[in-house]
Amino acid sequence: MPNLTGPLVVALLYDGLCTFEFGIAAEIFGLSRPEMGPGWYRFASCAVDEGPMRAHGGFVMMADHGPELLQQADIVVVPGWKGADSPVADALCRQLRAAHERGARLVSICSGAFVLAATGLLSGGAVTTHWRYADKLRARYPEIAVDDASLYREHNRIYTSAGSAAGIDLMIEIVRQDFGATAANSVARRLVIPAHRTGGQAQFLERPVAHREGLEITPLLENVRANLTMNWSVERMAGECRMSVRTFLRRFSEATGQTPGDWLVAERVSEAQRLLCQGKANMEDVALASGFGSPHTLRHHFRKRLGISPSEYRTRFIREQPGVSCVSY
Repeated sequence: MPNLTGPLVVALLYDGLCTFEFGIAAEIFGLSRPEMGPGWYRFASCAVDEGPMRAHGGFVMMADHGPELLQQADIVVVPGWKGADSPVADALCRQLRAAHERGARLVSICSGAFVLAATGLLSGGAVTTHWRYADKLRARYPEIAVDDASLYREHNRIYTSAGSAAGIDLMIEIVRQDFGATAANSVARRLVIPAHRTGGQAQFLERPVAHREGLEITPLLENVRANLTMNWSVERMAGECRMSVRTFLRRFSEATGQTPGDWLVAERVSEAQRLLCQGKANMEDVALASGFGSPHTLRHHFRKRLGISPSEYRTRFIREQPGVSCVSY
């Protein structure tokens, strides 16, 4: 290990390892960062299976440490798991419970939530995991509240995150909690990612790609995007396309996969995100310019679609450096 004195982060290695998830932990906690000083994280991995272990991607690995290292860990990372139906050994559950009892934080990415749930430490708490595993986790552990919308959650020093990329957001959040926003922003910049996505933000993209290009409604879509402040009723949109309302609704769904109302709200939220990222306009001006009309309506739709308020989005997503704007999701 490097000559560091900070928290010891231990990532689990197992047969069938999810390599991307493990790479997230190794990149954020294990990369040399001399600019952070000697108090930065120490990082190691430990095997919870015996012998050479296979990993996704077609290679075999050996670990430097065994599960005894968990006795020293300040943070334990479960980088995904072998599968939602793969059992978790009783010995591993005991070791994780003992680590947590000592004060260690337990962290999972994606299907790693099944490992933490198996310890019994999440009973009565709320967790998240990838949306495709949520129903199975909910059925297997009915005593746990499963949130299949958020990017990450925390309960009693136990952190869970959704899909693989959400694990990056969670790890950056842990850095922010331990070392502050400046350190978290530095790590994010090195990874070339946005500095922070709050855990309550939705797992899914808010602006889906149109299913078909070049349809009759394409000019309408461009016109609406250029004039979001106008009153775009379904009847007006259909008239612009010279279609009956019934035909228009069918064609619109074919092209976008959405209703006109849902699509229009998504476009207005996207425009509000862009304006908020500029960091200058007040909330009333943002609401008017994006077509919502009032800050109340803006806050309602913004929170409904993204899980955070416009002011929180602005605070968390704008980078402090001049000339750098944030990214819409």
